[in-house]
Amino acid sequence: MTNRGCEIPATESDMETSRNSSNTGAIVAFDEHPLTLEPESELNVGQDELCEEDGRSGEGSDEGETEGEIEEYEFQFEGEMDPLSFAEEEDASGLQPYERFEQIEHDYEALAAKKRPALQNSQSESPAKRLRQEDRESFEQLMESMNCGRRKKSRKMKRRGRKKGSKNKASPEVTRKLGDATLYYAQGRYEEAIIVLKEVIRLAPNLSDSYHTLGLIYKELKNEKKSFGFYMIAAHLDPKDSSLWKNLLTRSIELGDKRQANYCLNKAITADPGDIDLWFDRASLYFELGEYQKAADSYEQISRLCPDNIDALKKATQLYLKCGQHQRAVCMLEKSLRPQVDVVTFEVLDLLVSVLMEINEYARAFEHIERSQKSGKEIPLDLIIKAGMCQVHLGHLEKAEAYFTVLEPENASSNPHLIVDVADSLMTVAQYKPALKYYMMLEEDSDQNNGFLHLKTARCYVSLKQRAQAIEYYYKAVQKLDDSVDARLMLSSLLLEEGRDDEAISVLSTPVKSESHPDTCKGWCCSGKIKLKLSQIYKSKGSFEDFANVLFPVIHETLSLEIEWQKVKVCRRLTKSVLSERMKVLEDHQTESVFHGFRPVASSADRSKASRAKKTLQKKAAEKEEERAAALAAGIEWRSEDSDDESPQVPRTPPLTDFLKEEENLQLIVDLCKSLSSLQRYWDALKIVDLSLKLDMSVQIKEELRTLGARKFFYI
Repeated sequence: MTNRGCEIPATESDMETSRNSSNTGAIVAFDEHPLTLEPESELNVGQDELCEEDGRSGEGSDEGETEGEIEEYEFQFEGEMDPLSFAEEEDASGLQPYERFEQIEHDYEALAAKKRPALQNSQSESPAKRLRQEDRESFEQLMESMNCGRRKKSRKMKRRGRKKGSKNKASPEVTRKLGDATLYYAQGRYEEAIIVLKEVIRLAPNLSDSYHTLGLIYKELKNEKKSFGFYMIAAHLDPKDSSLWKNLLTRSIELGDKRQANYCLNKAITADPGDIDLWFDRASLYFELGEYQKAADSYEQISRLCPDNIDALKKATQLYLKCGQHQRAVCMLEKSLRPQVDVVTFEVLDLLVSVLMEINEYARAFEHIERSQKSGKEIPLDLIIKAGMCQVHLGHLEKAEAYFTVLEPENASSNPHLIVDVADSLMTVAQYKPALKYYMMLEEDSDQNNGFLHLKTARCYVSLKQRAQAIEYYYKAVQKLDDSVDARLMLSSLLLEEGRDDEAISVLSTPVKSESHPDTCKGWCCSGKIKLKLSQIYKSKGSFEDFANVLFPVIHETLSLEIEWQKVKVCRRLTKSVLSERMKVLEDHQTESVFHGFRPVASSADRSKASRAKKTLQKKAAEKEEERAAALAAGIEWRSEDSDDESPQVPRTPPLTDFLKEEENLQLIVDLCKSLSSLQRYWDALKIVDLSLKLDMSVQIKEELRTLGARKFFYI
């Protein structure tokens, strides 16, 4: 992992400073286990761990124990649970290893959450000892149902350093056997090492070293599944060992399991909150998973921990905007502004102003720029131009021009993006002449004349009622733009207004090369809108053969696809594969895994879905058996058709979307059928009539089509 150039503060005082600097909306400290918290709640993950050495709390009483202790989950083997049975027997659950740990921890936290209110209410009446005595049975029942786990006492205030006697110590016998197993492993005597390690597990089931070594051994034996499983157990028994979690993280990424990688990543951050690369990895992983909100929160946390990291702030801003949380982005950026004005401040300010302008908060954006001007520092050119753009939208055109004077025509090539931004802002407020002035500054810049600039110039001329100039620039635009449907439609309309019908037809007609190779037809020439416009021109000129030739293929395809779309139900049935997958929760199948001692821990909702899926599959099977029996009894060959189990394929989008919603377009279908009849293309006319009658149309149109269809049938 690369170092992003930032170290997270590790001292308690620094953590407290970070917590105080955060405002409402971001929880930066917690007393519960961090796994189930949202990213914004994980800013100070591991705060208590930084104040202690690696090691678990002892089972004995602690000095300074206060009332109202919070029970915190920690995975442990205890009671009658056999670790070897847990590790090697076949498993009846379909959950992945990390999902089983996650479910156990979630169930524990859910029960602990129910106990907390009762604890708080009873503190004024009785000491914490009373709660422990009354509730111990319910907690033990939970542990028994999960077959593992123990409670670790976690107080809100912890002293720095490891408490005396808190480190678990292995017995001399266990230490000796571990040494023997390690030696066997180093010598490649894997079977002997496994035998010794199994003995160690029976003697010390909660010692992570034995599981870690087993993971290494099975990796050498190419049994990746068992190796990963033993690593997972070792990591949960020693959750503060970040190297174990990082190893699991790397292997999860190699396997392509992003959800599992995310689980291990969260655990790794809890174990080593000072590794900034892990924070970046988690944010990137959330993005890859499509969880943009969590990704944005993670990048925001990084920006708090590393105030100089502008990249993290930019990514957080982009993701908040992607999630539609503009005000959240504004709030984050305003908090990130520094009292002292420097390069970082200007970068943050530029981000903030851009977001405010995007949500039309121009006055607020200008206030921020104006405030920075009072610092006496030289303002970057981008901010000066944005100040002028704010004035444009506020209706102060003269003030805006004062800011735009820095953009000289002779230096236009140096800042083309700023000139385009200024022209676009003027065009937005219907100031077409000033906008045209700035667009024309880039007329001689060949790098900027990519078609879009010509298109904007043409639109300005259209708004100024200067059709001749608009036609000139639309021609320039369509020559450089491959996908120029709207530009060609507008150009053809302008040409028709000027009485230049043949030019309009030429602009909309398919090039000769594409006509000779219809399979290679791409871009604008395949557009249904283009062909519809062209057919309308032919119709207005009385050229009905060209009208029918252009429009028939488009209308036929549109009607056919509209019928296909009607067949696609809005609420699709669940497929057989989906039902079978859901039912796995109830199945008692055997799988090769090291996690076999758990009972199934699926939620009640999942079990309910699985039961319904099982009943549905049984019903489908019974219906098919009845059909088979009936077919055999009738002497008919029976074939099983499972196609109805699968969702229908989604058809292509019609070339003319929403075409049937306009009454004018429905009349065009009638006109097409009449034109086809006059050309004696009766079969084509009947095809259009037949397809149209299957769709939702007005009674009048359908009646007219039926009449036309009857006449055509007479001639066939």
